[in-house]
Amino acid sequence: MNIKFDKILSSKSELEGVDRTNPNNVVTMLVHTLCNYNPDNTDEFYNMLQYLLGDFQPLSPLMKQSIKDRMLQNGKYKFIGKSYFNGAVPTNDYTPASYEVEVKENPYSRTEEGLIRFLIKSGGADSDRPITVRLAKDGNYYVWSDSFIGLLTDIRPMESTNPWA
Repeated sequence: MNIKFDKILSSKSELEGVDRTNPNNVVTMLVHTLCNYNPDNTDEFYNMLQYLLGDFQPLSPLMKQSIKDRMLQNGKYKFIGKSYFNGAVPTNDYTPASYEVEVKENPYSRTEEGLIRFLIKSGGADSDRPITVRLAKDGNYYVWSDSFIGLLTDIRPMESTNPWA
């Protein structure tokens, strides 16, 4: 399923306007959140991420450090989020054709009640990346635990910054 927005969502208040009873929306909002990592000011990024995790899954200092380490590695905070939008690839420096994310399922996506394991494609990776959401009692889906950390795994660098391209 493709989920499309007119722009990159850039604040918690913008996320709050999106229906979280649709699990595909939650996955797409996570991609938008990744686009907002700024090493000089991480406050809004963490507000957005905490909203997607829910208050009952607080971000620990250790998790924040892990995110920071992955985002700063090879400067990928500049492009990792955008790489999940359709049409964003290393050769166009991860400039998306639109703000659309393809959210996929497979036969194993719904093996546990209340949990859905989705796959999304990064234009800089050879295989899809998994992300799990969980249905809460309030009827909304939330990013489950640290399942999002795999989205921060290395991808190919932007061609304009790649000395080997």
